[in-house]
Parts: sequence; structure tokens; C-alpha cells
Amino acid sequence: MEQKLIVKMVLDSWNSAIARTGKLLNELTDEQIAADAAPGRNSGKYLLGHLVAVHDRMLPLLGMGEQVYPQLNEAFLGTPDKSGREMPSVAALRSYWTDTNERLATHFNNLTAADWFARHTAVSEESFAAEPHRNRLNVIISRTNHLNEHLGQMLYLKPIPQEA
Repeated sequence: MEQKLIVKMVLDSWNSAIARTGKLLNELTDEQIAADAAPGRNSGKYLLGHLVAVHDRMLPLLGMGEQVYPQLNEAFLGTPDKSGREMPSVAALRSYWTDTNERLATHFNNLTAADWFARHTAVSEESFAAEPHRNRLNVIISRTNHLNEHLGQMLYLKPIPQEA
């Protein structure tokens, strides 16, 4: 029972962050997403692509299959924004965002509480025996924090309401 409760709390936090980010993306135009979050900072397009790439890499990390969009890694994980690398359109990134998070949700819904406390693929069995906190659920905790950090940056893409 305790494991189930912990998993539920962590997944509720993840799902809430996914929903808040999705809501923001639905409120913004492609042009707003393409803009810089703040002067001299990453664009919303880069932040969105970065989040898709990170979430896509969760599939193999959690033992849930191969990445679907490995072509995003170089542009959004290995290179800073405004590097001149070619990026997919905002519309394509929106689609990848939805697809990737739906894939993750499907896999998440098929795991038992015990499955969440199993090791992820980036840790050896020997290391996991010594550090059992390096499990799948801990990946979700860290990725939720990561998502919330970038969601906070993306909130600056929303236009400021003008006073009448």
C-alpha cells in the first residue's frame, strides 16, 4: 500500500506538470512559442524541443522502448539555442510533444508499484544494489522538476495583458 501511495503522488505531480505545460502550449500561438522567453534567453521553440527530446529519451531510460525522435538530440540536447542548427517547426514540435507524452502515459499506466522501484537502464545491477534510490520513480521525480523549471521559463512567452 505504501509503495502505491508514493507512486500515485509522484505520478500525480508529473501529470499535473504535463497538463499545465500542455495548457500553456495550447494558449500560445506558434509565433509566441518561437519567440525568446526573455531577452538573450532561450526561445520557447528551443525549450519545447528540449523537453520533447528529454521526454523521448525517457523511453529507453525506463526500459520502455527506443526513442521515437532521436533526431532531436543534437539540436536540443547537445547544442545551445541559436547555434544555427536546423530545428523542426513549432507545429511539428507540438505534435512530438503530444505523441511523446501519450506514449509515456501508456507505459506508465502499465507499470505496477513494484515496477517503479526497479532500476532504470542507466544504472548497473551492482550500483543499484548499493543505491536503490536510482530507480524509475526517481527518474520521474527529477524529470518533473526539470519540466517545471522550463515551464516557468515558458510562462514568460505569454503576452502581458494591457491595462485599459
